[in-house]
Amino acid sequence: MLVTNKVRMQRLFQHGKCLDVAIDHGIANEPDFLIGLENIEGVMDNLIAAQPDAIQVNYGQADLLQRVAGRKPALVLRTDVGNAYNAARHREMWAVLHNPDEPILAALQMDAAAVVVNLYLIPDEPGIFRMCVENIGRLRQACDRYAMPLMIEPLVMAPAGQGAAYGSLGDVEKIVPLVRLARELGADIIKADPTENVEDFHRVVEAARCPTLVRGGGKGELAGVLTKSAALMAQGASGMVYGRNVYQHDNPSRVVKALMAIIHQGVSGADALEIYQQG
Repeated sequence: MLVTNKVRMQRLFQHGKCLDVAIDHGIANEPDFLIGLENIEGVMDNLIAAQPDAIQVNYGQADLLQRVAGRKPALVLRTDVGNAYNAARHREMWAVLHNPDEPILAALQMDAAAVVVNLYLIPDEPGIFRMCVENIGRLRQACDRYAMPLMIEPLVMAPAGQGAAYGSLGDVEKIVPLVRLARELGADIIKADPTENVEDFHRVVEAARCPTLVRGGGKGELAGVLTKSAALMAQGASGMVYGRNVYQHDNPSRVVKALMAIIHQGVSGADALEIYQQG
């Protein structure tokens, strides 16, 4: 990691920990992902007030965060779009950068603290895997030039397509090699699925050898989400990247408060739930 890279990393991570709330789901072109995001301006205003460490969006919504003056969460900007999240498997699977010629120009213009890109591993779909590797190569070169942290999201996808947690799998034996590959390709930050057995997640952290954030996936029952989040932190996670497990709950601001307590104060899942209930 470049020394200057640390300037942006310090904006993203507070004492090595981070809650990144993802509201970039509009890029998936999937109606279910938009439930809770219909009023994106209102969602953004509420999240800014809740003060997570970061908010993850696409270029077309980044202005909603960066037009706000004063103290606010850091911007994490998504750089790619694909069709892997759709309910029906397509005849041709693809993933491309928004701007392949200048892949982080928008992130620099919008003063992002990091950029994020997918690394899809889908059975019998080597084409999309190769596209992802090529995307990462272009991003890594640009990130090195401009000292931009690169977050890679390695996803082991289910053979049948869309399923629980966006169709991704928690198989530690498949996650670990893919996370290791992402690190080999130059990840500064890993965003990984939780393992089916939470006690295996330390293996993912060890393979990453860089800050490892847990991907939230589909909305879960809040008490279970908080308990699992605390257990994952105990396994060495540096924080969370949660979307639907924040914005699709009844009170997203309280969810942020509860998760921030887990990530930054080390409270238990039960104590975090009490924080949520107390408001």
